[in-house]
Amino acid sequence: MSKTKLKVKGILLDLDGTIVDSKEAYLEAAKTAFQILGQKPPEKRTALEIPKRLEQNLPINGIVNGSVTDFLNVYLKTYYSVTMEKTKPFPNVQATLEQLSQKMKLALITMRFVPKTQIIMELELFSLAKYFSHIITALDTHKPKPSPEALIKTVKALDVNMCDCVIVGDSVIDVRTLLPRRTRSGTSRLNPKRRYTAPKPR
Repeated sequence: MSKTKLKVKGILLDLDGTIVDSKEAYLEAAKTAFQILGQKPPEKRTALEIPKRLEQNLPINGIVNGSVTDFLNVYLKTYYSVTMEKTKPFPNVQATLEQLSQKMKLALITMRFVPKTQIIMELELFSLAKYFSHIITALDTHKPKPSPEALIKTVKALDVNMCDCVIVGDSVIDVRTLLPRRTRSGTSRLNPKRRYTAPKPR
């Protein structure tokens, strides 16, 4: 029985939790928001639950007392203001992107509600911007992930077919973005020692 070899032409990557470690930025945002609202910041594990819940559109009422709207106004404003100094690439990310970019087109899709110029500036701090042919943020779409809008726009910009792309992220939202699109998915942080292969078609 012969094996079907898949030719991947494009990789669409998430930013936070995949390319960069954003934990310190999340913790700083939570600390600032709770202090401004006159509340005691929760322990680290609970604070890191906030971005997970926000990404999946889950309530944070059990973590935040009082107005969630007021909390989020401070939390998100602080987060976006400290990402430049608080985020850092995961180990070996640059080496991995270097290898992948030599073989296929790379794009970045992030749920951050910031201009793509801000994302580019952050990536340039780590010498990573040069590896991406296209970058799209939540401001570039009408609906954020898991809506496939960003995925469709990115594939068009890369000039590749949907079925020839792989999306790499760190959460269930990245997987939901694909359904029912004909792409391959993986939840991972980048590691140059790992062989990235698409799963066999069913």
